[in-house]
Amino acid sequence: MELESILEYLKNKTIIITGATGFVGKVLVEKILRVQPDVKRLYLLLRASDANSATQRMHNEITGKELFRVLREKLGADFDSFILEKVVALSGDVIFEDLGVKPVKLKEEMCNEVQIILNSAATTKFDERYDVALEVNTFGVLNMLDFAKKCLKLEMVVHVSTAYVCGERAGLILEDSASMDEMAKKPSKFDLKSQEKKMVESKLKELQAQNASEEVITSAMKDLGTARSKLYGWPNTYVLTKVMGEMYLGHAKGNLSVAIIRPTMITSTYKEPFSGWIEGFRTYDSLIGGYWKGKLTGIPVDPMSVVDMIPVDMVVNSIITAMVVNANKSGKIIYHLGTSLRNPLTFSDFNNFMFQYCTKNPWLNNDGSPVKVEKLKMLRSMDAFHLYMQIPLLL
Repeated sequence: MELESILEYLKNKTIIITGATGFVGKVLVEKILRVQPDVKRLYLLLRASDANSATQRMHNEITGKELFRVLREKLGADFDSFILEKVVALSGDVIFEDLGVKPVKLKEEMCNEVQIILNSAATTKFDERYDVALEVNTFGVLNMLDFAKKCLKLEMVVHVSTAYVCGERAGLILEDSASMDEMAKKPSKFDLKSQEKKMVESKLKELQAQNASEEVITSAMKDLGTARSKLYGWPNTYVLTKVMGEMYLGHAKGNLSVAIIRPTMITSTYKEPFSGWIEGFRTYDSLIGGYWKGKLTGIPVDPMSVVDMIPVDMVVNSIITAMVVNANKSGKIIYHLGTSLRNPLTFSDFNNFMFQYCTKNPWLNNDGSPVKVEKLKMLRSMDAFHLYMQIPLLL
């Protein structure tokens, strides 16, 4: 699709973005404001006690970040007034009805103006508390859909999911409700909310009756999420709750136009607004950091296995394109975003790239001395890895 037609579509549009303080959300906000300054308004749904707190959080965690450097330089002294004109920080949360937006007049304005909803709100911890993950990743989708149906001019809903909703099966997996039901071991689509929510509430009441500490409750809720994930055939709580969110999206969307985006492991920016921007430790970052500091020397992995990573700016470009292409088309479409098919990266190549970079740009110890790294030892089996770990003890 031509860039000009995308920019033309974004002109004068009013958009709600949930999860705007997240990694993808920040880049999405920056991209839209930078490439189409004539967008009418962005409503950013932020967890905050009131509108002033939401605005402060927006400045601290979104527009005040280095990510907005290019836009800030482009607008100069007009940057703050531009943000004030184009962006509204909403105090709310997807876990509440009407997204937690309280002022009646504001809700009416939104329902009369909003044309697009971009839902990237999620808790991405693999071992999140089950009650928390359900509220955000599963039932939050229902709240978003309910609000979307109240928007009189709505043209498109884009929901950011994950490629790993496919579970751990290999090969060709058909993308229809029958295969999804089979993957989920056929939990009732319409009873999920009452079934899982009642289970969580029952467990919480049991723990409270025992005067359990917050630490014990958190641990129990995490264990419950892990147990339910294994029961239904998924590796962790994050993926299970995202799967259930997709199920609700498919069966409760009505006549809405919906696009589901399923990215693989998201990494730093490739080009926009500049290369190399990232926030926090994501996916393979902890591995790279440990290796760079000389703390990680070997891991159990097949050197020829493929590492599917995709830069966050490519994900955002795909989100915006999917939004424009499918606007005003009743139905659901799913996009998988990854690199392993057309541009596969093997772990062997990944190892070589790490070695080259960390040799050229060594980590410096506290005394200023550089850390010298060797290529990461890739051990094809757990037996080999266990033997490798025992070698220092034998010396």
